Amino acid sequence: GKYILVNIPEFKLHVIENSKEIFDIDIIVGKTATRTIIFNGLLKYVVFSPYWNVPQSIVRNEILPALKRNSQYLRSNNMEQIGFEAGLPVIRQRPGPDNSLGKVKFIFPNIYNIYLHDTPAKSLFKQERRAFSHGCIRLKEPRKLARYLLKNQKEWTDDQIKIAMNARSEKWVILKEPLP
Repeated sequence: GKYILVNIPEFKLHVIENSKEIFDIDIIVGKTATRTIIFNGLLKYVVFSPYWNVPQSIVRNEILPALKRNSQYLRSNNMEQIGFEAGLPVIRQRPGPDNSLGKVKFIFPNIYNIYLHDTPAKSLFKQERRAFSHGCIRLKEPRKLARYLLKNQKEWTDDQIKIAMNARSEKWVILKEPLP
C-alpha cells in the first residue's frame, strides 16, 4: 500500500504507493551525537505553525548556558517558560518564521519524540551530508508532504495549507488516513 520511508544515510524521504515511488524529499537527520533512531511508526497528525517544546536535554545543555550569558535569550528567540519539570524549566518556542520546527511538523507518535518537520535553516540542504539535527527529520519541502497527506481532506486546499503554515497560532489536523 502506501507508506513513507526515511532513508537516513541517503538523506531522503520517499513516499511509496503500490511499490512505486511517488516522490522524494531531501532531509536533514541527526548529528553523530544525536543520531536519528531507526523505528516504525504511524503518521497521524499534521501540526501547522507549531510550538517547539524544547527537549529537556537541550534546555540543560544549550538553553541554560545561553541564559547565563544573556538573560534576554528566551525573549530574543521567541521562547517562553511554561513551568518546571525535574528541576529544569519547561521551555517552548512560539510559532513564527524563526521557529526551529519551521511552519509545519508531522507527528507519528513514538517513545523517542522524533517527528518530521520544516526548518528555517534552508541553507543546510545545500550540503551533501546533512546530519545536523538533534534526532528529528527536517524536510526541504514540507508543504509538498502536507499537500500529499491532506489530498483526501477537501477542506485542505493548497491555499488553506499555505495560510495555516504562515499563521501565528498552532493548528492540529488529524489525518483521516494515517500513513506508516
